[in-house]
Amino acid sequence: MATTPGQGPLTGVRVVELAGIGPGPFAAMLLADLGADVVRVDRPGGPGLAIDPEYDITNRNKRSVIIDLKSPDGHARVLDLAAHADILVEGLRPGVAERLGIGPEACHARNPKLVYGRMTGWGQEGPLAHRAGHDIAYIALTGTLGMIGAPDEPPPAPANLLGDYAGGSLYLVVGVLAALHHARATGTGQVVDAAIVDGTSHLASMIHGMLAAGGWQDRRGANLLDGGCPYYGTYETADGKHMAVGALEPRFYAEFLDLLDLKEYAEARKDWTRWGDLREAVAARFKSRTRDQWTAVFEGSDACVAPVLSLREAPQHPHLAARGTFTDHGGVTQPAPAPRFSATPTAVRTGPAQPGADTADVARDWGVPDLLKGLE
Repeated sequence: MATTPGQGPLTGVRVVELAGIGPGPFAAMLLADLGADVVRVDRPGGPGLAIDPEYDITNRNKRSVIIDLKSPDGHARVLDLAAHADILVEGLRPGVAERLGIGPEACHARNPKLVYGRMTGWGQEGPLAHRAGHDIAYIALTGTLGMIGAPDEPPPAPANLLGDYAGGSLYLVVGVLAALHHARATGTGQVVDAAIVDGTSHLASMIHGMLAAGGWQDRRGANLLDGGCPYYGTYETADGKHMAVGALEPRFYAEFLDLLDLKEYAEARKDWTRWGDLREAVAARFKSRTRDQWTAVFEGSDACVAPVLSLREAPQHPHLAARGTFTDHGGVTQPAPAPRFSATPTAVRTGPAQPGADTADVARDWGVPDLLKGLE
């Protein structure tokens, strides 16, 4: 099968990203990883909360131009780019892009086929639409944050993975790619309103079904998948590290008990009145050896048990190393693009785009010479 090395299935798709923080840059990185030509419009001085641009992996595989959106001709330069783009991604508060002269109506006047992707926490309308917020507040209102953690402790902050990236970035990418398919079929672009509260709620669809059926209790630590079940959770080892257990099915549970030498609990799997005793026995067993010792015990088994690794440990795991799940580029170890494609493989082609470094190249490649105004 013929392949296009290191390009990806979105080769030829042009994306304009209005620089921001969090889910917008990550969504644009995913499009860039898939082969799209992503031009990030950075602002003078950069966004707030930004890390050193050399290490901002979410800007890999992109190119950057600097445009002052508040300057007299700033909006015109963005509209010039939008006229040549397939997708535009912005994460401004509702109404801000319109006030800057780069909202959907202005962009579609220049390019009716444009897919205009909007990334926000609260969405484009609703009582909270114009309020500030971050991941933890968005997921708090959806019920998903309240599902996580021990019942006698406050819900923990799950980094910004659940809201920003799962409920936000991934839904924006699905949305703009679906809209791109429609635009190419009909010639009509549209606006994609990707709200973190919508996407994060959607992620819990199965749980809502279980709740309605009576198979899920609306409280933490009382259910099969939230730590309430003693054979689905984490346990501390003798060296203060942890093992993760997911021995749900009967044969996996049997193998789990066999390797722990706790076969007397075979009938406790469905008897929740014995779950307290089972949890104590399992916890005591895991506490008797180190994480590496237990990893060796469960090696090659179907007990569904794995060591809990740190961010620095993960790339060294034999399975992840064999798959190339992580890669090194420019001296930085980072997750490789995902998912994988048989005919159009992806790659980390370039490191993080440096603000404004690609203005001349983009002006030439996209046919937007006015980007160079003020650079002479």
